[in-house]
Amino acid sequence: MGRRKRHAPKRGSLAYLPRGRATDWIGRIRYWPEVKGDPRPLAFPGYKTGMTHLVTLDQRQASLTFGKEVSVSVTVLETPPMVVCGLRLYRRGGGGLHSLGEVWTTNIPKDLERLLTTTKKSDNQESLQKAEKLVGEASEVRVIAATQPRLTSVGRKKPHLMEIKIGGGNVKEQFEYGKNLLGKEIKSTDVFKEGSFVDVIAITKGKGIQGPVKRWGVRKLHHKSRKTVRGVGSIGAWTPSSIMYSVPRAGQMGFFQRTEFNKQIVKAGEGKDEVTPSGGFLNYGNLRSQYVMLRGSVPGPAKRLVVMRTPARARELHEAPPKIEYLSLESKQGD
Repeated sequence: MGRRKRHAPKRGSLAYLPRGRATDWIGRIRYWPEVKGDPRPLAFPGYKTGMTHLVTLDQRQASLTFGKEVSVSVTVLETPPMVVCGLRLYRRGGGGLHSLGEVWTTNIPKDLERLLTTTKKSDNQESLQKAEKLVGEASEVRVIAATQPRLTSVGRKKPHLMEIKIGGGNVKEQFEYGKNLLGKEIKSTDVFKEGSFVDVIAITKGKGIQGPVKRWGVRKLHHKSRKTVRGVGSIGAWTPSSIMYSVPRAGQMGFFQRTEFNKQIVKAGEGKDEVTPSGGFLNYGNLRSQYVMLRGSVPGPAKRLVVMRTPARARELHEAPPKIEYLSLESKQGD
């Protein structure tokens, strides 16, 4: 009788190696999709509050439960308005983007002093005129926007500052659109509508240094195993005397940047009592500002800043928002 062939499938994905900690608490947007139509910002951040569930009619025609009531898990993000503090022009060349110039508003939020040294109030007409002369050389326009965490239950005063690309139209139209936004607030409903799809970019929950069983999902060894049980049976051959990168080893787990594509916006609005469960969200509290409800889960723990971006793989994808039959507002405290 011949030797039986054993199949051992790979544990864990090698797609994200090396698994190191993210450099910042806010996810980096490395790609901006091209969109058509009028100029508009291509992203908006929100603070993760928690999850709940709702009952809706299944709208997917290929689904076995089409037209029937299904329970759907949703994630709620609190999205206070952002303040547009500046405008920046970029020129593409030399293997990347190069800054041409920037314009800052005279009405800089007071809390921004907690983050950086702000200049005294002055007339920005001179810098605005310089930027207008450089529009012909620019290939990209971005707004510099600050969050307002004071309007949320995060318990933070220092705002997050981020650049958001303006898409749609040509560069001149984008510059005029951004110039009109200087010093003003933009809401999440000005960027995304109910039923549209977004990509979410966030930093996952950090779990510290973990072993190969928890980090890679390998099977534990026999309890009579030599030296260790929660380890790998063989880390490689004697010759060559090296360990391959694909061998499951202990190391950092969590606090990675992840992007999840095509999350549908189920509901968006300002009615704080509409979605806040009894007793508030765990580790967050009650909603105090606008909100966006996304279908499914979102990376990161409560209070983590999550960036919603215009979808990169399903561009301009929009469907009718699902009709909510029931939204659970029961207590999440476990009592």
